[in-house]
Amino acid sequence: MTSHKATASRPKLTVVPPQGNGRRHARGGRAGFALHGRFRHVYISPAVLFVAVLLYLPFLWTAYLSFTSYDGLASPEFTGLDNYRRLLEDDALLTSIRNTLLWVVGTVVLPVGLGLLVAVLSYDLKGGSWFRLPFLLPYAMSGAGLGVIWGFILQPDGMANQILSLFGMPGADTAFLQDGPGNTIAMIIVWAWQQLGVNMLLFVVGLQSIPRAPIEAARIDGASGWSMFRHVIWPLMRPITTVVFGLALVAGLKNFDIVWVMTQGGPGRSSETLAVTMYRDVFVANEYGYGSAVAVLLTTITGLASYVYLRRQVGREEPR
Repeated sequence: MTSHKATASRPKLTVVPPQGNGRRHARGGRAGFALHGRFRHVYISPAVLFVAVLLYLPFLWTAYLSFTSYDGLASPEFTGLDNYRRLLEDDALLTSIRNTLLWVVGTVVLPVGLGLLVAVLSYDLKGGSWFRLPFLLPYAMSGAGLGVIWGFILQPDGMANQILSLFGMPGADTAFLQDGPGNTIAMIIVWAWQQLGVNMLLFVVGLQSIPRAPIEAARIDGASGWSMFRHVIWPLMRPITTVVFGLALVAGLKNFDIVWVMTQGGPGRSSETLAVTMYRDVFVANEYGYGSAVAVLLTTITGLASYVYLRRQVGREEPR
């Protein structure tokens, strides 16, 4: 009886449903979202303006100058397609295109391939970080500094030939930088020596991001060595390899500093790349119109190569 009275004396709690608050809150949320969506262009406009001023407007001005004859002093004189016709008849430009293609192949094969090799060999190695350190140190140097040092080493009377002569080895009178395309190949090897470290570091990051479960499962199935790398590790590293190969492709197309410092495109323009040709025509010969046409050609080649490469990579990653 007492228990019944105690139970009956407890106050009853009444839940009052919200009247209109939920709707107002929902309307407020939608209004806030609409407000955010309405002004989203305002939020990104500083970045768009920054890119337009520093990238798009200069390119449009360069594209305009490519249709003119301009020496940097008088007003540009419109000449139509004359600069582009001159491109087709310029033998030095053909040499530049050949050397640029050599740079693309060399920068993709040598520093990327060697970087991958060092990363894989040192990944599970005890003290692997110390093993990788010497390969990383050259990347701390600038391209100009690298060109100055190796320019002295590879001169006809430089350190390379002196060492070969000291030990009585053949090739002590090798003209590393005097004959093309051998001078381009020599500079590619120097560039690979510097870039190997950063590519190795990127591949190490890719290896560390691979889940351990697929590797352990492959080991249980008996995979090891080359079969493990080819069928398990390499496919799982595709995101980082896409980045590394893409960066190497662009670097090979626009390489300038090391070529200009070591040979200035010579002798006889035999080691010029498209970037060096553009610089020589614009800032040395003061032919801004023709140099702008070379710049447009280089930009077009770089853009098309990057687009084709990225499209192929995206096509491989899409589910079939």
